[in-house]
Amino acid sequence: MAMGNATAVFEFLLIGISNYPEWKVTFFTLVLITYLSTLLGNGLIIFLIHSDPHLHTPMYFFLSNLSFLDLCYGTVSMPQALVHCFSAHPYLSYPRCLTQISVSLALGTAECLLLAVMAYDRVVAIGNPLRYSMVMNGSVCVWLAATSWGASLVLTAMLILSLRLHFCGMNVINHFVCEILSLLKLACSDTSLNELLILITGIFTLLLPFGFVLLSYVRIATAVLRIRSAQGGLKAFSTCAFHLTVVVIFYGAAISMYMKPQSKSSSDQDKFISVFYGALTPMLNPLIYSLRNKDVKGAMRKVMAKRP
Repeated sequence: MAMGNATAVFEFLLIGISNYPEWKVTFFTLVLITYLSTLLGNGLIIFLIHSDPHLHTPMYFFLSNLSFLDLCYGTVSMPQALVHCFSAHPYLSYPRCLTQISVSLALGTAECLLLAVMAYDRVVAIGNPLRYSMVMNGSVCVWLAATSWGASLVLTAMLILSLRLHFCGMNVINHFVCEILSLLKLACSDTSLNELLILITGIFTLLLPFGFVLLSYVRIATAVLRIRSAQGGLKAFSTCAFHLTVVVIFYGAAISMYMKPQSKSSSDQDKFISVFYGALTPMLNPLIYSLRNKDVKGAMRKVMAKRP
């Protein structure tokens, strides 16, 4: 049932890939590979960081949080997209739809904030290495991570509790999953307050963290330029470039969805843009942030060496 004095709505029809039947097999294959890679990559990172004492540092503490977020974020949407790909009636009940929206928003918001925290961690590590262990001590790391999670829960609760939607007509969502903007497009009631709250929330969870991350990488690049070793500087720039590319994909796709004027029509472009921050970045993050790192590679070799 919809919240408030809304029309009784028991389920929604998710179009997903239905309007492109010729792409169903390709889409299913790509999503399956993406999801399995997300599970394997992020699960491996969490295991290695937990099992190797040498990785019990602030940077890897935040990376383990990021991997856990990505693992959960991918699991919220991709299995459903796989099941609905060949389903004749891809319906989702309203309670399940609202639950999926809530969990996705909470995880996505937490990741936006955590990426800014990770950028701050790297700025301190590179810009002030002598005081790094004192500034980023255990309690500070836990507080920063807990603040990211806590703020995401509060902001998500604010958005969900503000929903007072009245539905009429065909309840068809032109998306692979239930997503708050797609749900608002179906409402017959006034959604201006909800859209304003989404805009305000987006400023604090998308624009400001993204700006902070960009400024952080400028500071990191400035510090890298002081590296006398050409090989060391090139390697550092390469790492920063990969990190920044994934960050731009994540924030850029989310900003293009949530920080633009909303209309009542749902375009196919929107649901494919959501794939970038909902599926692609959870798969890429462990590859870019961790698996290319020599410390993680060393931990992996130790695990492999222990096998009988």
